[in-house]
This record gives sequence, structure tokens and C-alpha cells, in this order.
Amino acid sequence: MKRIYMDYAATTPLDPDAAVAMRPYLEEVFGNPSSLYRTGRDARRALDDARDRLAAILGADSPREIIFTSGGSEADNLALKGVAWALEKQGRHIVTSQIEHHAVLHAAAFLADRGFEVTYVEPSGDGVIEPGRVRDAMRDDTILVSVMHANNETGVIQPIEEIAKIAREQGALFHTDAVQTVGHIPVNVREIDCDLLSLSAHKFYGPRGVGALYVKRRTPIVPLIHGGGQEHELRAGTEYVAGAVGMATALELAVERMHDEAERLAALRDRLAGGLLELVPGITVNGHSVRRLAGHINVSIYGVEGESVLLNLDMKGIEASSGSACTSGSIEASHVLLAMGLDRRAALGSVRFTLGRHTTADEVEEVLVVLPQIIDRLRSAHSDSGRATYREREGKG
Repeated sequence: MKRIYMDYAATTPLDPDAAVAMRPYLEEVFGNPSSLYRTGRDARRALDDARDRLAAILGADSPREIIFTSGGSEADNLALKGVAWALEKQGRHIVTSQIEHHAVLHAAAFLADRGFEVTYVEPSGDGVIEPGRVRDAMRDDTILVSVMHANNETGVIQPIEEIAKIAREQGALFHTDAVQTVGHIPVNVREIDCDLLSLSAHKFYGPRGVGALYVKRRTPIVPLIHGGGQEHELRAGTEYVAGAVGMATALELAVERMHDEAERLAALRDRLAGGLLELVPGITVNGHSVRRLAGHINVSIYGVEGESVLLNLDMKGIEASSGSACTSGSIEASHVLLAMGLDRRAALGSVRFTLGRHTTADEVEEVLVVLPQIIDRLRSAHSDSGRATYREREGKG
């Protein structure tokens, strides 16, 4: 059975050119980049080159502002905990949003359990964090504001430039989780005017297990991992050289294709959304209709559970998601959709389709054939079950 993959927000396949670029550093040039002999020096040059390339793409002032991590979750944790512990004598208040990735929310909760105060800003009904609400949440002792660039469940793009300006005016640092945007829309740290920015390679066709945190020069931050002096003493451990090389290569390729790819994916997304609205009664699209990533569509389907839809899609060879990949398999309703004001039933009936480089028009049309059939079947089964339960309750079984 041919598989149709529509979960690109969870992870992407490795770009073949990135794999080719990585291979020498998995085989011949295997040295520790901290070693002084030639194999180590060769590895160091490759690592420094990858850092230079990432810094150039992101608009960093210096390659030293790029800290390699194991991925977006570690980058988010380093940003929140590292800044909080560095500035705890100046203030212990953090502002974030209710719709952040769990890497941010759980890091914030960890800090709250240890004496910090966290204010969670509520989104509007279309999933946007309004800058005015961030301003209202800030206090004299606010040290950090963390608001994601685009939401991983709805694809809604946040006005982070305005939020960063508010944070700066109030004397707080600003961090953004840009895991869903880097490689998909233009991201420039100077234009955003952020102090910290998280990214992850496997979201833009790079390898898993490597990411980065941009840390603006002179930003107060302490490391989470202690040991050697790697990554400018902010992240101990032997660097994943092959991963860094693959990440830089994949991002360069993604940026080259960004404009044309966004146009193509937006057309496919709109066809999928329009087709579902036409073919399936009781379906709504969640999130802002304009401020969203080209490949994202999140829908709530009345009368069914998202998990049941996903299982039935999988049996037909179609792979989608019910929200964040980090919560797949959970029966809990999406915290993002609940924060946006959806009731629990609508949140549990949500399905996320995220399109990517290998998505075709034929695949979208296949989903538009298969999904309405699945929903009709599930609704019918649910209705029959409800009638059977009623008959048994009334003694008519």
C-alpha cells in the first residue's frame, strides 16, 4: 500500500543532499572536534563552517551566537532555565503563552515549582497572541518573555516582532520558539530583535537529534549541561559534527526553495480545506485564516474523535496527527485548542494535516475521497451505538 504522509510538522524526511554532506563526518572524518590532531582539526573546521552558515542564514552578528543542541526541546529548556537562573536576583517573573509547545510549558512549570512566577497569556479565538495582552501581563520584575513564532498545532504565525519590542521596552529579554518557522518562512534574528531563538533540524529536512539556540551576544544565560567547555561553555559534550553539517546544508536548501514551496503548499492546503468544508458537514478549520503557515490545516470534526479518525486513516495508508507529536496517543484534549476557546468535544475531534515537500495534488484528492467516507462511517457507528444504548435503557433491546 502506498503511504500518504501528511505530518510534516512532526518531522520531515532527511534531504538526500544533507545526507551526502553528513556522510564523511560519520565515516572518515570522525574525530572529536576538541582534539588537536588532524582528524580532530578537520572535524572542528566542519563544525565551525556549519555554525558560520547557520549564523548567516539567521542574520546573527557572530557565529558565536549559535549554540548547537540536541534539538528544539533542549534549546527551549536552555533558553528558559538558563536565563531564569542567570537573572533570578533581578526578578523571578516570566511571561509566556497558553499555546506554547510543551518544551516551553513544562520548563516554565519546572521553574514555577522552584520559586519563579509565570503568567500564561491567553490567545484570541483564532489562536493569535495579541501583543497588548503580553504588555498587560508584564511586571516590573519580569525578566523573560517567551512566545512561539508559529504554533505547531494550528500553524498560526504570531506577531513576535511587536511582542519583542514590548519586552525590550519593559526591560525583559525575549525568546521565541521558531521550530516550526525556520526553513519555511523568512526568519532573521535582527529583524525580530529577539535575544534567544530555538530551531530544530528535523523540521526542515535535516537530521534528527540536532538543533540550535541563537543567543544574542551578552545575553545573561547559564548552562544546563556541565562538563567540558564546548559550545562556548553553554552546552558541554562532544558536538554532533555530522548533524551540524546536515542541519546547515538542509537549511540552505530549504531557504532556496522557500518561496516557491510556500506558494505550492498554500494552494494544496486551500484545496484540502475547501474540499473538506464542502464534503463534510460539521467541520470547522481552527486558527487564523491568513496568519498561518502554508502547509498547516487543523480541523475539528463534529461527532467523531480525532484518534478514531487517525486510526482509520492509517489503515488506508494516510498518516496525519491529532495535534503535537509529543502528545500523540494521549486522550487528553489539545491544550492549544482549549486555550482558543474550543469545547472539549471539538478539541477531541481535531485532526491536523501538515503538508510538505513531497505532498502532491493527487494525494490531497485521495484524502478528500477517503476522509469523508471514514467520517460518515464513524458517525453512523456512533449513532447506532447511541440508539442501541437507548433501547437497552428503555428495556426494548
